[in-house]
Amino acid sequence: MRTVRDEREFELNFAMESRRLSEILAAEHLLLRSGVESGEIKIITSAESRNLSGYHPEVIRDEVWRGALAAAKRTEEEVGLENLGPWTDFEWGMVNGKLSALRWVLGEEWDMLDT
Repeated sequence: MRTVRDEREFELNFAMESRRLSEILAAEHLLLRSGVESGEIKIITSAESRNLSGYHPEVIRDEVWRGALAAAKRTEEEVGLENLGPWTDFEWGMVNGKLSALRWVLGEEWDMLDT
């Protein structure tokens, strides 16, 4: 049976290990992939991207997309494809909420909701 002292000791000494940046970015990739597959995010060339100014979450450069696919392949091999979906609307909502928090940790504004 846990005592008050045990619980206080736990609260004072508990430390949660942070995730590696590579894990965070791999999780973020899931949403990016979904956006490209649904057509919400368009793949463009470097030349096309030079004609843009400002922030454009609706596009991704082709070389960045190829790198993201390679990273996804490594993750699928490490974690197993069966552990990566499919997702219900509720699960996608949870993923979006988590990605918003992760993006905040990585420097985005808190109300930036374009996950």
